[in-house]
Amino acid sequence: MAAQRPFGFETRAIHAGAAPDPTTGARSTPIFQTTAYVFEDADDAASLFNLQSYGYIYSRLGNPTVSVLEERIANLEGARGAICTASGHAAQLLTFFSIMSPGTSFLASTRLYGGSITQFGRTFKKFGWQAGFVDQTDPENFRRALTEECRAIFVESLANPGGVVTDLEAIARIAEAAGILFIVDNTMATPFLCRPIDWGADLVVHSTTKFLGGHGNAMGGCLVDSGRFDWGSSGKYPTLTEPEPAYHGLRFFETFGDLALTVHGHAVGLRDLGPAMAPMNAFLTITGIETLPLRMERHVANALTVAEYLAGHEAVAWVSYAGLPSSPYFDLARRYLPKGAGSVFTFGLKGGYAAGVRLVESVDLFSHLANIGDTRSLIIHPASTTHRQLTEAQQIAAGAGPDVVRVSIGLETVGDLIADLAQGLGQAG
Repeated sequence: MAAQRPFGFETRAIHAGAAPDPTTGARSTPIFQTTAYVFEDADDAASLFNLQSYGYIYSRLGNPTVSVLEERIANLEGARGAICTASGHAAQLLTFFSIMSPGTSFLASTRLYGGSITQFGRTFKKFGWQAGFVDQTDPENFRRALTEECRAIFVESLANPGGVVTDLEAIARIAEAAGILFIVDNTMATPFLCRPIDWGADLVVHSTTKFLGGHGNAMGGCLVDSGRFDWGSSGKYPTLTEPEPAYHGLRFFETFGDLALTVHGHAVGLRDLGPAMAPMNAFLTITGIETLPLRMERHVANALTVAEYLAGHEAVAWVSYAGLPSSPYFDLARRYLPKGAGSVFTFGLKGGYAAGVRLVESVDLFSHLANIGDTRSLIIHPASTTHRQLTEAQQIAAGAGPDVVRVSIGLETVGDLIADLAQGLGQAG
C-alpha cells in the first residue's frame, strides 16, 4: 500500500487531533463540560491512577476537549506532546516546575514580554529558581553567562514588544553543547510563521490567548515538548529521572521515554499546581486555529503596510519591524520567518512619553488594551501599562522605553487603520 502523502499545514490546522464524535457523530469537537469521569471498575481506576493506562480521571489532569487542542498544537509545531494550561504564564510555570530545583538557574533574553521578566526575575525567586537576563543580540552572550547550575536558555522567537527576531539556531547550538534545554516562546510567530523545533528548540511555549485563539475571547497557554531531549544524559533533571514517590517510585523518563515531560506535566504539574485549561476555552482555541493560516497571512500583510506608512510619518522617530529592509533583524526574519515578520511591532514618537499617551487616547478604530493577536487592531503604550513595573533602564532594555508605542495589527481594511493612525498622530502632535 502506498504511503500517505504528508498533509499540509492548513489541513492539519483543521483536522489534527480531531475526529467525529463516536457517540453522536458530531463533526466539531464537543465541549466536555465535566469535572470527572466514571471508571469501568476498580481495576480500571487503579490502572489510571498508577499511570498504567491512558484515560480520564478528573478534568484538572486532563479533559477530552483539551486533549484535542494539545494534539493539534503539538502536530503543528512538529512535537511529540503538549500540555495546555489556563494561561501563558501558567505554561511557563509548568515548564520550569518540571526542570528546576531550588538553587538552580536559567538564562533568559532581555527582550521578553514585561510580565515574563517579572515572573522570572521576581516570582520565581520564591521557588529558589534564579534567572539571569542576557542581551540576545549576540548569541555568544549566552555562552559567556553559562554556569554549572544553569538548566535552560529561554527566548522568544519573535520578541514582544519590539518584534525582535532571535537567532534560534545559533542559541540552540550553545544550549546543546552545554547539555541544557533550549526553550522558545513562539506566541507571536505561531507555527505558521516559524517552527522553533526545526531550528533546535527542545521545548516551545505559547500564550494561546493570542494568535492561536486569535479572537480575544479565550485565555490559555501551552507547553510543547519536542520529545528529543535526553533527560538521562546528565543528573541535571532529577524530576524526570529519579523515582517519583507519589507514583510508587516510577521514573518518568525510564517509563515514558520521549513522552516523559508530557506525562509529568499532566500527572504531577497539573495535579499539584492546578492551572488546568477550561474546556470552553479549549473549544474556542480549536476553532480559532482552524483559520490560523488565513489570519496570519492577512495580519502580516496589513502589518507591513502600516509599518511602511509609519516609517514615513513626520511624527515618528523610528519603527522596529523586522519586515522592513531598514531593520537590523531583516535578514534573520527572512531566514526564520519567510512568510512574514508577524504583526506586532513598536515605533517611537518624537514627542516621547506624553505623545505616546496622547496617541493611544486619540485613536478610534484601534483598541487601547493589553493584548495582542486579536482580529481587531490593538494599541498600547508599554511604559505606562504592560512594562510599568520595570525600571526605566529595564524598559529600555526590553524595547519598551518611554517613547515606545506597540501595535498589534488586525484584519481590518488596511486603509482604515492608516486613516485612524493619521488622525491620532495629528492629535498627539
